Amino acid sequence: MKTSYDIKVWDIRRNQSSKAPSYELRWAVGRRRKSRTFRTKALAENFQSDLRQAAKRGEAFDEETGLPLSMLAVKSAVNWFGFVMAYVDMKWPHAAAKTRDSLTDALATVTPALVNEDAPGRPDPLVLREALRRYVLPPAARHLVQPAEIRTALAWLERHSLHIADLNKVRNVRLGLDALTLRLDGRAAAATTIARKRSVFYNALQYAVDLEELPSNPIDKVKAWKPPKVREVVDRRVVVNPVQARELLTAVTYVSRLDRGRHLRGFFACLYFAGLRPAEALGLRKQDCHLPATGWGRLILAKSKPQTNKKWTNSGEAHDDRGLKHRAEDEGRPVPIPPELVSILREHIEEFGVHEDGRLFWTSRGGVISIGTYCEVWKAARAFALTPEQQVSPLAARPYDLRHAAVSLWLNAGVAAPDVAERAGHGVDVLLKVYAKCIDGGAEIANQRIEDALAA
Repeated sequence: MKTSYDIKVWDIRRNQSSKAPSYELRWAVGRRRKSRTFRTKALAENFQSDLRQAAKRGEAFDEETGLPLSMLAVKSAVNWFGFVMAYVDMKWPHAAAKTRDSLTDALATVTPALVNEDAPGRPDPLVLREALRRYVLPPAARHLVQPAEIRTALAWLERHSLHIADLNKVRNVRLGLDALTLRLDGRAAAATTIARKRSVFYNALQYAVDLEELPSNPIDKVKAWKPPKVREVVDRRVVVNPVQARELLTAVTYVSRLDRGRHLRGFFACLYFAGLRPAEALGLRKQDCHLPATGWGRLILAKSKPQTNKKWTNSGEAHDDRGLKHRAEDEGRPVPIPPELVSILREHIEEFGVHEDGRLFWTSRGGVISIGTYCEVWKAARAFALTPEQQVSPLAARPYDLRHAAVSLWLNAGVAAPDVAERAGHGVDVLLKVYAKCIDGGAEIANQRIEDALAA
């Protein structure tokens, strides 16, 4: 096999020679040019990203096929079980911790279902899931000592897993789709869970298409199976008004210990007044803040600290340092902040100081504040600030609802959607779709027009 590290990947272009829309991706390995055509631009972009990520990692590419060696490992897999292991190996290096969690969760759900129908001696479902999630799918876990029942379960999977070509049959793909709809206890899975796992399954199969192991994505052929609808818009019942938000922020200072309740007032204020995601607020540093004595300030967000299980992170810690969502790795996001938040952050720094790395919010031992900690404080603050009727309602049920309240407030104040999207770190189309039911005035205008028409 002749390999090369001289890789060029060009931009995707619309294929003008075909009647149906299609998109061409071109790349070169050494002096040999390669190209591949995709039905949609999104599919082309996914494959383009995989090639660029492999080149960025310094992988060698095979000159004959034009593929990085990690892709060749996937391509050489005989059955679904082997394919999944190689697919995870290819995805793992550049995947975020939460993506790794979702990836292994979904593949551990569908893989036990994609076996020969007459396979005897099926292991217990819990053992199969543990074998996949704990011992096989995470690449670093494969060196762990495996109990006898785990070794037996993995041997059974390897022996009876379907051949990749068999997944071109609709009835076999349905086995995987049906598995996504159930929890281990046999009850129906949540709609969001099904949608998330189906996306992983679809992308894995699409990768087999990209490697020319399947002629097309077999999920597209399944007509009688429909995923449950997922609510993609924010429920306006969760949105607090400015008076309620300030009452909740005040209540935070009266609950829990000083280093939790009062210390977290600034954290929650960032979610409401700046529209930050919780992980962005946890990563906020003093050097990211411009806090003048008067007037508006500015935050330049650079890092995020999302929380997940330690086994999915590169650092072995529950919080990984990541770039901002929907941004390039080193791209920051400027967020203007009103004088009220400027004052809150100035008071916070004066009272509590900052961590040695500049972080504004940290635990008493210098660590990153966990989701459980700030949610516990928020729950206590709701009980302190809201009426009994409001407490049992969805109103500000989660800290994240403060961000929803911020974005809704900006849109209803007449701030242009592109400006709101830039501040919130959203795309404009996603912003308007997600917050469609939180924009005031539309129903009243429509009602008036209908009334005028009826009176004519």
